Amino acid sequence: MPSPYRALFAAPGSKGFSAAGFVGRMPLSMMGIGVVTMVSQLTGRYGLAGALSAAIALAAALIGPQISRLVDQHGQRRVLRPATLVALAASAGLLAAAHFGWPDWVLFVCAAGIGSVPSLGAMIRARWAALYRGTPQLHTAYSFESVVDEVCFIFGPIISIGLSTAWFPEAGPLLAACFLAVGVFWLTSQRATEPEPHPRERRGVGSALRSPGLQVLVTTFVATGAIFGAVDVVTVAFADERGHKGAASVVLALYAAGSCLAGLVFGLLRLKRAPELRWLLGVLMMAVSMIPLLLVGNLPFLAVALFLAGLAIAPTMITTMSLIEEHVPRAQLTEGMTWISTGLAVGVALGSSIAGWVIDAAGAQAGYGVPAVSGAVAAAVGFLGYRRLSRPAPGRGGTVEHHSEREERHVA
Repeated sequence: MPSPYRALFAAPGSKGFSAAGFVGRMPLSMMGIGVVTMVSQLTGRYGLAGALSAAIALAAALIGPQISRLVDQHGQRRVLRPATLVALAASAGLLAAAHFGWPDWVLFVCAAGIGSVPSLGAMIRARWAALYRGTPQLHTAYSFESVVDEVCFIFGPIISIGLSTAWFPEAGPLLAACFLAVGVFWLTSQRATEPEPHPRERRGVGSALRSPGLQVLVTTFVATGAIFGAVDVVTVAFADERGHKGAASVVLALYAAGSCLAGLVFGLLRLKRAPELRWLLGVLMMAVSMIPLLLVGNLPFLAVALFLAGLAIAPTMITTMSLIEEHVPRAQLTEGMTWISTGLAVGVALGSSIAGWVIDAAGAQAGYGVPAVSGAVAAAVGFLGYRRLSRPAPGRGGTVEHHSEREERHVA
């Protein structure tokens, strides 16, 4: 591991909460695809399987920010454990309902309950912010967490699908629930690194989403999520049309691998330009990278195009986390980070649904028009909201960039 990343873990407790966060985030990439695999195997109803996966994503998008808001007020331990128990009970109900063939409405009620799963990525980033706020190490920490996210998305679906197809249909979602339980209870047992809560009377009333800058970021990431959701669905259909459906997982893994590599390199850089400009350039690169997908004719070229497209993802996500620190008061940092995940989740659900309709009507090649249009929308929102991002919110936590500028002026 390069020295900037090694230096992160010199802080007491950092290894423990980072490891717990990795385990607890595996369900993020395992549960949805695991439910699709399980339900399709048990019932043969792909429409029901996809609807349940979308229900989980939308429920998490609605409930997640509220859980994170409570975390900001009362602390991680007091909120995450009860929320996780609800999600685990709902997961058990979904597995039982699918196994015993209970009515569809029971499946959807349980899927909605799984939406109470906490956003572990936001919880871990909040701990890093508490350790390194206002220092260059925070940029490296956010980069490291983006790499962890991509590793989860590379291996999570492979593990979930493999277990459900090779062992028994419920194995993938069952293991995802186990990862969630271990990760959350391990993390919340580490009290020394838990960020200080901010009770309502100390921070006032109102959602973090009232911040104009956060509104721009979340709206942009709805369109960005549509890119991700559409690329997943269309790539599976594209590979299926060419008689190599199994190769889709490898191609999508390369998409995540490109982001993982870019995140590692980005974390080693010491950047001086304003983060809002880097963010806008990242969104533009993500949009432009979708255009070659309209022209690919075979899987090898698609794999190369997606790997290159993935290079823009992690740097943009890392810069987004820095911008959240500028546009959300410190007392609402966890909620602000979770709103980004909410925007992505809503976008994934929309993108996958629209892409499915386009594929049914015009084929997989035409389906790549959905992420291309989504990228254009993200770029347009980024341009229109750019000026809002240049006006930080009062009471913000401070950013890596401001600290670096102060250090440089002091040295000069």
